[in-house]
Amino acid sequence: MSNSNNNERKVPELSLTSYTQGSTAEQIKFVDELMYGLKEYGFIILDNHTVDQNKVDEAYEMVKKFFSLPVETKLDYQGQNGGQRGYTPFGMEHAKDSKHPDLKEFWHVGRELAATSQYKGVYPENIWPAEVPGFKEKFLSLYESMDATANILLEAIGKGLDVPAGFFEEMVNDGNSILRTIHYPPTTGHDTTNSIRAGAHEDINLITMLVGATSSGLQLLDRDGTWLDVDSKPGQLVVDSGDMMARLTNNVLPATTHRVINPDNSGEERYSMPYFVHPHSKASLACLESCVGEGKKWEDITAGDFLNQRLREIGLIK
Repeated sequence: MSNSNNNERKVPELSLTSYTQGSTAEQIKFVDELMYGLKEYGFIILDNHTVDQNKVDEAYEMVKKFFSLPVETKLDYQGQNGGQRGYTPFGMEHAKDSKHPDLKEFWHVGRELAATSQYKGVYPENIWPAEVPGFKEKFLSLYESMDATANILLEAIGKGLDVPAGFFEEMVNDGNSILRTIHYPPTTGHDTTNSIRAGAHEDINLITMLVGATSSGLQLLDRDGTWLDVDSKPGQLVVDSGDMMARLTNNVLPATTHRVINPDNSGEERYSMPYFVHPHSKASLACLESCVGEGKKWEDITAGDFLNQRLREIGLIK
């Protein structure tokens, strides 16, 4: 496996307020820097965003209470839909093309749909742990906050891709976005030779927003084949583009391989909370006209079919 990257390359940091409150020139500069970061690194780090830190802190309190419950209790909440909602036990998920399980357990919260939504009954229903009072309220509040920031980012990406106004807004309206809360227990006693906390992978969705990881360990695979640390400060969002965005843009915005390495201190645990932004299941991932270039790299597919294909590849559905 390649060594860490010790050169001067660093994931760009951007301020969202320069887009939401800035002049026209500042907005254009933000879009240019956003597109550069996603093209060059597949990642950017976002400051001054609209996700309330209090909501993040409260959600982490809930998470720690849930993951400290007995295993038998947690297993009562194991979802039956490829882990798309509720609890997924330790060692269940693995990276695509890897037979070694990741050293993590996690919980998924999805969108609460209106009774009139055409996707009611298509997406799995949320599951809530009775043992942690307030879990549902805190997580739905954070979900809404993450969703709002995602929509702003997608609007900016849309401008960079020269798509019609509202393109991404329609695509993710009632989308199957997922807020995942991950617990990486201490690695003591586990197979750290073959398994790491999260094996090298690309995200499935359009974009991912990672909020408030409690310790370092995230690395991206840089263009020269070395691993580059993605170091964020408290209060920042780490944003990356996923496979759905890569398909949609014909790899103009590629999905960058990343991983979470094991800590030097085997007794250290880690929590993180990524928000995976998904389109609605009927959305087409056909290549955008502005990105065709010398020809489409992939066949057309819907977001729902692509999601199911990838869930099979990572071992969450059979």
